[in-house]
Amino acid sequence: MSDDWVDLGDAGALAQNSLQRALAQDVPVALSCVNGAFGAVHGACNHVGGPLGNGALEGDYIVCPWHQWKFHRQTGVGEPGFEADRVPAFPVKIENGRVLVNVKAATKRSKAPHKAHPLARAVSRAEGPVRVAGLSTTAMQKQAPRYSGSDHLLESALATARAQGCETQLIKLNQLQFRACEGFYSKAARACTWPCSITQMDDKDQLTPVYEALVHWADVVLIATPIRWGQASSLYFKMAERLNCVQNQVTTHNRVLIRNKVAGFIIVGGQDNVQGVAGQMLGFFAELGFHFPQFPYIAHSRGWSAEDMENNVAAVRDSKELHEGAGQLAVRAIELAKCLLASDPATVIERGGRKAHRLIDNLRPA
Repeated sequence: MSDDWVDLGDAGALAQNSLQRALAQDVPVALSCVNGAFGAVHGACNHVGGPLGNGALEGDYIVCPWHQWKFHRQTGVGEPGFEADRVPAFPVKIENGRVLVNVKAATKRSKAPHKAHPLARAVSRAEGPVRVAGLSTTAMQKQAPRYSGSDHLLESALATARAQGCETQLIKLNQLQFRACEGFYSKAARACTWPCSITQMDDKDQLTPVYEALVHWADVVLIATPIRWGQASSLYFKMAERLNCVQNQVTTHNRVLIRNKVAGFIIVGGQDNVQGVAGQMLGFFAELGFHFPQFPYIAHSRGWSAEDMENNVAAVRDSKELHEGAGQLAVRAIELAKCLLASDPATVIERGGRKAHRLIDNLRPA
């Protein structure tokens, strides 16, 4: 047997699995077998290096388990319409009951040019006044909108920001159609990408304005939420799960997307647990990289027994103190943002918290 051929194992045993991972001279291989015919291609997907050997077969095409890119199991060529994308294919043969592959005779990997997603551009703040983004996480009927205390206070905060000479924008999650996080991170840390894998694959997903505002546009982000059963709204958590792709860049690329940005919170609920909700929001946005002003949230609650929602609504709507407080929260956040923008930006940000340890995986890059 030539030194170019690598023994992967007993043919009978390997034929029991239609697709599996193998290693040949330190080269990852996706080994397939259909009706006794073996195929061998490089185990790293063209996209972000997903392990093809852990995927599934769809006819003669290997489907990557991370983001469902497809390659022919024997030629490595992409699925119809994407033939310009191909992974290396290896000659494979059976000799004396053993499966052999020749990794030195591999075909060339070919990556078709793919237009980068607009969110993938370098993060660079454009000149101009302080920019304040308001995020409403209140859910309601679109055909019959109701009064929202948290939204009303957020609008007061944004009005104060405009009076301060800031640019503002209001994003209402209730008006966006976006998918829930589908657990790419649970497959592997590197499967959770920036931009979000869903955003890249589904042009109908509408979370892009949130990513654009938080990462590229805003200096200050004010997040408003009602309290629902002692927690922030379901839309808040749906958004938060999708923001994992921002924070995960620290894990996978030691890249901090959020720099010199400030966050503040507006929390309104008929039932209590204001500090618990605020604590979660502070912890989460700290993990993303945001700074906080002194007294970083305002809140309202009449307590557990206040089930008379009409009176709760009136208390927020008519409270001069609450609306002034929302404006002052905006002022504190804006002043901190000005200080951060006037300082020399950090050239290196050390890893910290639970991201202090670098990612260790056994996947070879494509």
